[in-house]
Amino acid sequence: MHGNAVPDSYVYVTEEGVTRHYSDGSVEAMAWEDVVEVRVVTESASELLYILLDRDGEGCVVPRSATDATFLARLRYLPDFDLERLRAASEAIADRIVVVWRSPEPPAALQDLEYD
Repeated sequence: MHGNAVPDSYVYVTEEGVTRHYSDGSVEAMAWEDVVEVRVVTESASELLYILLDRDGEGCVVPRSATDATFLARLRYLPDFDLERLRAASEAIADRIVVVWRSPEPPAALQDLEYD
């Protein structure tokens, strides 16, 4: 008997933040107020990840397959978030990491990636 495969993770997006639950029981969570950087990672033509980082460099990884309009709409509330920059990064070639948004006061603990 064949059933539907169990997803490796699922993501909840609320007004308070983002939570990703993995099949092994581990959880990543990030409050929107703690997000200081948003990165887009293109691993292949079909695999794209959004990475939300806090001031300590801890993150919450959100696969594009787990996002919906709620997630993208909530990103727009980050100060001066540029949806066009996000779109361009999402269409980038594979194996790239692009910083699409950084808080006006980024912490020194984050790796300094140049904007494209």
